[in-house]
Amino acid sequence: MSNQPTYSLRQLVLYFLKLGTTGFGGPVALVGYMHKDLVENRKWISEEEYKQGLALAQLAPGPLAAQLGIYLGFVHYRIIGATLAGLAFIIPSFIMVVLLGMAYKLYGGLAWMQAVFYGVGAAVIGIIANSSYKLTTKSIGKFNAVSFKKNWLLWLFFITAAAITFLTQQEQVLLFVAAGLIYMFVKAPPNWFTNKIANSFVLLQIGFWNFEPGILGKIGLFFAKAGTFVFGSGLAIVPFLHAGVVTENHWLTEQQFLDAVAVAMITPGPVVITVGFIGYLVAGFPGACVAAAATFLPCYLLTVIPAPYFKKIAANHSIKAFVDGITATVVGALVGAVIVIATRSIIDVNTALIAIATVFALLYIKKIQEPYIIAIAALIGILIKLIL
Repeated sequence: MSNQPTYSLRQLVLYFLKLGTTGFGGPVALVGYMHKDLVENRKWISEEEYKQGLALAQLAPGPLAAQLGIYLGFVHYRIIGATLAGLAFIIPSFIMVVLLGMAYKLYGGLAWMQAVFYGVGAAVIGIIANSSYKLTTKSIGKFNAVSFKKNWLLWLFFITAAAITFLTQQEQVLLFVAAGLIYMFVKAPPNWFTNKIANSFVLLQIGFWNFEPGILGKIGLFFAKAGTFVFGSGLAIVPFLHAGVVTENHWLTEQQFLDAVAVAMITPGPVVITVGFIGYLVAGFPGACVAAAATFLPCYLLTVIPAPYFKKIAANHSIKAFVDGITATVVGALVGAVIVIATRSIIDVNTALIAIATVFALLYIKKIQEPYIIAIAALIGILIKLIL
């Protein structure tokens, strides 16, 4: 981590505040935004630092995009940078899901939100597909014969991870570690290996402060487990949340849980922020705070604590090969996640057309911003589902 940043801590915090407020598309898109903004455009972070952060974020449990943001904050401004970047990234979407939780308590349903998600979900597929393509070309190489021949092992990891993620609908951390180790031993085996291993009223109506005694402790314990033991993106945490929230604890009905996932997908920031919405429905504002804190605190600690050591050992050629192997597998897993999400969001001709139009807009209208695409898609969803 270089000692002379070209940006101030204030600029860093403002960037993540903006990303948390306008960054739609889930972990794949958010990771792509950070690369485009911080590595390509502003050049605040080097390509190597970004790749190290992506590898560490995937190795540690918790939400991928939030962990990467925390690590990038740590690169030049250490603990204070990591803390403020993480908070700035998470707080905007947390406020949004709490406000939507209030509306949900008041009106009892989200028919209009489902209409919005109909359009937004399809547009999101286009956004994250475009981001995945850019990440692939940056991390592994272009889709051509020269790259396939030169980096054939990385491409093999990429394809394997994409297929396994699509089939299991989860990211497999052991696969990432195995790929890193294999690539390390092939490209730059460590010395010990080559030496053969030697040496108020309204607030009451919306349930703002309503919760049962003891429930906050249960919420904290459950969501701490979710943040500690679930690896990868929001896609991986959803089945874990469903089992605990709906099946085991019966805190929410099936429909309420589906609405919570919809809320996360149509709000900016990390998809995992749905825990704030779930916590609010279960135990009001205190429940939202406890659920969010319990989920994100483990990922913060498991990113910041190993970060300085990760950087020091990353200069080693063997470790670099290990990181390259993991990164190729990580990007492959993210592409697999895109396919899984697409199978759930592209449900008819209209959504397919919205997704395709989004991809073409991002490719050929250079100055268009993702939030504008999301807003247009939301209006189209409302028009199709509620008006036509």
